[in-house]
Amino acid sequence: MSRPVIGITCYVEPARFTVWETTTALLPYDYVDHVARAGGQPVILPPAGDPAALVERLDGLILAGGGDVGPERYGQEPHERTGYVRPFRDDAELGLVRATLERDLPFLGICRGMQILNVALGGGLHQHLPDVVGHQGHAPAPGSYGRMPVRLAPGSLTSKVFGTETVDVAHYHHQAVDLLAEGLTVTAHAEDGTVEAVEVEDHPFALAVQWHPETDDEPALFEALVRHARR
Repeated sequence: MSRPVIGITCYVEPARFTVWETTTALLPYDYVDHVARAGGQPVILPPAGDPAALVERLDGLILAGGGDVGPERYGQEPHERTGYVRPFRDDAELGLVRATLERDLPFLGICRGMQILNVALGGGLHQHLPDVVGHQGHAPAPGSYGRMPVRLAPGSLTSKVFGTETVDVAHYHHQAVDLLAEGLTVTAHAEDGTVEAVEVEDHPFALAVQWHPETDDEPALFEALVRHARR
């Protein structure tokens, strides 16, 4: 049986490797490894050209993490802590997620991917979560994940994927869903009330999480995506 083709969006950032220092399309290998281990064929999609036109060639899509979504996309002025905005990546991924949903393609959003999903459908974001929840637990230090439990909505697709109603997960985000887009349902919260997962209503498999499942040896979300992509 051939492997379903799973597109994964990526960063474009300055990077250093071997003897080179140059602008690079890059992605943490954990994303690729999880998809391959789940039985999918990972394909990295840089934000160049027209990636939305490739949806017909994909069996599933992962919208990966990254910098902040430009606040003008949801009608706000930039917060002083909003950063790493890449307008060309916003353009590519907003178009890509809309094309994916129109085709009912299996979809998984991770961290920034959940924020792009919400903005693409007309929602808004908290630009700096510590201003809302009063603590730094969702991103305790640069390059350090925070761990905290999230509660999954009983009966939701998200809870069925994990087979439980509480999971302890790795967080690294300073933004989160504020105004929920029409057509989305919240399916997980952190203890402080932060929205941590959403699902697209009336879609066979389209969900997004605010945490980073790729950093843990927990394949459930990737296996579920690949399983639906085979269909």
